[in-house]
Amino acid sequence: MKVILLTETTPLHLFPTADCVVIQTLHELGNHRDADLYVDLDFTPEERRISALSGMEAPVMVNAVATTIAEIGQPFIRINGWPGMLERTVHELVVPDGGVAARITRVYEKTGRSFRLAPDIPGMITARVLAALINEAWYTWQDGVSSKEEIDTAMRLGTNYPLGPFEWAAKIGLERVVELLEVMSRDDPRYYPAESLKKARLY
Repeated sequence: MKVILLTETTPLHLFPTADCVVIQTLHELGNHRDADLYVDLDFTPEERRISALSGMEAPVMVNAVATTIAEIGQPFIRINGWPGMLERTVHELVVPDGGVAARITRVYEKTGRSFRLAPDIPGMITARVLAALINEAWYTWQDGVSSKEEIDTAMRLGTNYPLGPFEWAAKIGLERVVELLEVMSRDDPRYYPAESLKKARLY
């Protein structure tokens, strides 16, 4: 099975049993019309990029954590491609309809990976929970309740999480976390990013 990975960075072993080919530019897509799956790990919801990807016959998967399928306007598959998420054997996906779900199920059966479905909302499930947890940790720190190190330690020991919220933030990237929080806060002000978090992402 042939999988095209569109990314300018060094990709992980996303599908260990597939023949993965890495390309860095959109114009290279035309050389791989025979692929079984296209994965855009550097996706941005720009019209030119969406147009190029929409011309593929095989399923198209995009790393769109904050942007929904409804906003993209194409029957793409969303994958939670935040750092730390793609290394897992179970991927978090959003599919546009049952037909695409059936196609991607057949693809995954050949890749050595599995997936679970999430609703078509900003952040899906895992990223929403992580972003909210990270945000609350920054509020707690800026209020002088505890240090970042103590908050991380308390969360690791108290919840058995592999990382504390500040460690997760560093791994994921503050820009990604703030972007998602700002999108989520449009519908619910409790997700508004802490001022200390917004300032930290600028440095």
